[in-house]
Amino acid sequence: MEIETNYKAEVFAEYLILKGYTKQTQESIKGAIKRFASWCDEQNIELQTISYNDVVAYVNYNKKKGNKQRTLQVTVAYIKHYYNFLINENEVTENPCSNVDIKGIKRKILYETFTTEELESIYKIYANQTPSAGIGSNLTLKRNKVILGLIIYQGLRTEELARLTIVDVKMREGKIGIAGSRRTNERELNLEAHQLYDLIDYINDTRKMILVVTGKNTDALFLSLGSGDKFHNLMDKLVKKLKQQNKKIKDIKQLRASVIVNWLKVHNIRKAQYYAGHRYVSSTEAYQANNMDDLKEDVNKYHPDL
Repeated sequence: MEIETNYKAEVFAEYLILKGYTKQTQESIKGAIKRFASWCDEQNIELQTISYNDVVAYVNYNKKKGNKQRTLQVTVAYIKHYYNFLINENEVTENPCSNVDIKGIKRKILYETFTTEELESIYKIYANQTPSAGIGSNLTLKRNKVILGLIIYQGLRTEELARLTIVDVKMREGKIGIAGSRRTNERELNLEAHQLYDLIDYINDTRKMILVVTGKNTDALFLSLGSGDKFHNLMDKLVKKLKQQNKKIKDIKQLRASVIVNWLKVHNIRKAQYYAGHRYVSSTEAYQANNMDDLKEDVNKYHPDL
């Protein structure tokens, strides 16, 4: 992989100039990010999927090399600048450095998770709502119903939803194929009967109408009704609607974590690992706390690929 291309060096350099940093500071930040990008490449981690846990690992890596606390603080500040830049570029939605404190490395608390019954209730309430006037609202609701189902029943990540194509839906088998990535394993998951019905309707009707309305030409399974193709924008709007429906809902990661916790209650850890797409069983074990109070405190510290 070419590091320069990977972390958008030229665009990032322009960003630093526009922010008004001195030339010396610009060079310091760019050097720090290049080293960070090289480390990520060695660890087989994509910059756009970095987690809090990965940043902590990088800090510990530099600490073992003898870097002092002040140097570590500056390094984290520079990485934070970089992810602010990626947020500005719509490459990521969250800054993984937001909760990092070098004086003791803050522990991130995982929000409340939902039972299987609560997840199904979230799905049904959203799916059964009446769309507002206009064809766009109806198309959005039908599309988002399918997306939410894949989160609630199959525990898909936002990045996985964005990568799905129409050929990934196995109509005859009643399954959906999830491509692997540098950090997750390929898997094939069963669909609920009502999901398969909705997917058939979505692919044969709703999706075709979205293509006509937007004039797009793509194999992507899910499309926005706007002119852009930023999948995170679509998901942000869905999450906003879900938060209005249930104030306990924080984000998609929370819903996925709930699904994995519930899998572990009824399946052995290897099956749960397969369903979740975790490359390492240790990632799945993070959800296997003795009770939910432990999990709320510990899961984000140990899982690298929620």
